[in-house]
Amino acid sequence: MNPRDPIEALIAQMARLPGLGRRSARRAVLRMLQDPTRHITPLAEALRRAAESVKPCGICGNLDSQDPCHICTDPHRETGAICVVEGVSELWALERAHAHGGRYHVLGGLLSALGGVRPEDLRIPSLLARIAQGGVTEVILALPATVDGAATAHVLAERLAPTGVTVTRLAQGVPIGGALDVLDDGTLAQALKARRAV
Repeated sequence: MNPRDPIEALIAQMARLPGLGRRSARRAVLRMLQDPTRHITPLAEALRRAAESVKPCGICGNLDSQDPCHICTDPHRETGAICVVEGVSELWALERAHAHGGRYHVLGGLLSALGGVRPEDLRIPSLLARIAQGGVTEVILALPATVDGAATAHVLAERLAPTGVTVTRLAQGVPIGGALDVLDDGTLAQALKARRAV
């Protein structure tokens, strides 16, 4: 197909989205083109509105159509606990699970020696500024159980130590319904280290 063809251009744009390969993008485009008034026109309008109105929250880094975001302005949320996450997708996952009733802080990534991400590349200063304003008693590090996640957690714990807030980390180990014989060695070792009394 001609790359200047609007169908091919739409497939190429769709294939750039996470989770969609070229074949899935082609199927989605075909479906949309079969009824463009019902599928493409509303999608284009929703994309235009989102591009114009959605922005990062100046406090936590969440994406919302208002700044501060609806989480930061919710008077029913606990203000003493801030859950630190790598990115907005992790924040949304915790919200979807109704797992945290407090506030959030999006770091904007993880430390990475290979990727060249340093502490000054993350939103650590704004986290410290929020804690300095008072009222925060706990910082929950909801970071992935990876080398980069552990390195980031270590640096954050060091930076947060002088503030006096309690720093906690998500439990790691055997998932609910997980069989021991299919878990990797690192998960099993972490589960044994994090054991608790019954």
